[in-house]
Amino acid sequence: MISALPLRFARPIDPAAPSRDWRWLVFFGLLLAILAAGIVEGQIARGDRGITPINSSGDFLTGGIKVDVTGDNAEDARQKGWREAQRKGWAQLYRKTNGSDGPQLSDSVLDGIVTAIVVESEQIGPRRYVATLGVQFDRVRAGQILGVSGRTLRSPPLLVIPVYSIDGIPQVFEQRSEWQRAWAEYNTGQSAVDYVRTAGTGADTFLLNVGQTGRRGRVWWRVILDQYGAADVLMPTARIEYSYPGGPITGHFAARFGPDNRLIETFTMTGPSVKALPDMMEKAVARMDRIYTEALAAGILQTDRYLVLEKPVEKEDLPAEAVSSDDSALPGEIDASVPTTVPVGAASFNVQYASPDVESVSATERNVAAIAGVQSASTTSLALGGTSVMRVTFRGDIAALKAALEARGYTVQQGGNTLRISR
Repeated sequence: MISALPLRFARPIDPAAPSRDWRWLVFFGLLLAILAAGIVEGQIARGDRGITPINSSGDFLTGGIKVDVTGDNAEDARQKGWREAQRKGWAQLYRKTNGSDGPQLSDSVLDGIVTAIVVESEQIGPRRYVATLGVQFDRVRAGQILGVSGRTLRSPPLLVIPVYSIDGIPQVFEQRSEWQRAWAEYNTGQSAVDYVRTAGTGADTFLLNVGQTGRRGRVWWRVILDQYGAADVLMPTARIEYSYPGGPITGHFAARFGPDNRLIETFTMTGPSVKALPDMMEKAVARMDRIYTEALAAGILQTDRYLVLEKPVEKEDLPAEAVSSDDSALPGEIDASVPTTVPVGAASFNVQYASPDVESVSATERNVAAIAGVQSASTTSLALGGTSVMRVTFRGDIAALKAALEARGYTVQQGGNTLRISR
């Protein structure tokens, strides 16, 4: 006989239990997502990383010019120092290019071919100016005097991934390194290799890392190269070894190329102590450039055909009006972007402003150009790290321009036909 006894030990089923379990899963999922987002944000936005590359123009650059001059006041001494730097820079450039002393140019001619004064270091006294300067010369104008042709062998744009290894730990942009700094500060404008250098900030740390240099798949490489506008990749590597703390250092360098990480050449450099590391890196980058330039001339730096998605345009496929009839024509000496005549009813004034970096130059030019009545605003004398001079064409007198600049939040000082602005 079967009796219907209640199951005392059976656990009652709660219909709300599945919904509570689902809510707990959602809660933990959101918590993990927040933690992952925090880790990713920390890896991208934080850390001591990022060096903006400088001086990528094609102009001639001379550096390390020392001047020590005196004047009636600080500004007069500074101007005399820059004049002397231009003369010394021209002599240095001509000797480097032609191997002999060149003609002595007047200051007015030098003013026409000098595009910028680079301040490496300076000390300004009441009547004395001591500095180490660099002088940048326009390639077209100076090239005609130097006898240098405007046409040079040039590689396709090549992305640079500088791999730096110390204590056996390789890195690229995870932290600032002397290897990255040397590449960022190298003057690539005079090289036959078209280097594409990045600042190493933001997504660069994820896309351009040591792991990427070991990948061989062309699909992902095409995505990265398209992101940076490059046709192929260069991987210069540097490995530093310390003999003992504070002792001599040894640098092992290798020039590599392409997604297959192809080795072109290696070399070794030594230094007496860790203080010699910046100078070693600077010389190593210059030697790397020579290696890549020789490889380009030898036909080694050939772009991987699997990285090029578009077929090159042949000359026969171009319309007739797009084909130049004179292949030997050199670019004109006059820069069409700078107006040569002043519009009717407008006047030109010089505006001096502090230019600690390239971004400040662009920002100041944009702010001044946005003022009502300003026809053009372009920097005529660039001094990174010092005071640059901008030529402003304005419809009105200098008093009106001064008032407009003050309305923009600038502190303006007037001296004759020149204004000096600051914030």
